[in-house]
Amino acid sequence: MNTRITFVLTLCLTFALTVIAGAQTETTAATQPGVKTPGVTKRQKNQARRVHRGVKNKSLTKHETKSIAKDAKEIQQDKVAAKTDGTVTGAERKEIHQDMNQTSRKIYRKKHNSRSRK
Repeated sequence: MNTRITFVLTLCLTFALTVIAGAQTETTAATQPGVKTPGVTKRQKNQARRVHRGVKNKSLTKHETKSIAKDAKEIQQDKVAAKTDGTVTGAERKEIHQDMNQTSRKIYRKKHNSRSRK
């Protein structure tokens, strides 16, 4: 029973992260140059896929998954904040990518530690 609940929770989390990553206003992004962030969006989807696989093969615990989801939410908020003024600057992109690098390393470390889901 717990496995099913955990799987459904993970599936919902993965779906939510994918929707958040893909949620962009097409008209704003199309009319204003420098607002699109396809590299960040692609990395967000990739990281969500890695987390989903980690939950599926039980290499990520529930607590680890929540911690990674919190980081993903913060990255999404940074991405939205960077777009609010109409242009995503190089410095903002660099900061977002640095945060994503940290999250990527965190995903790797947590997937490869000795803890596993029961």
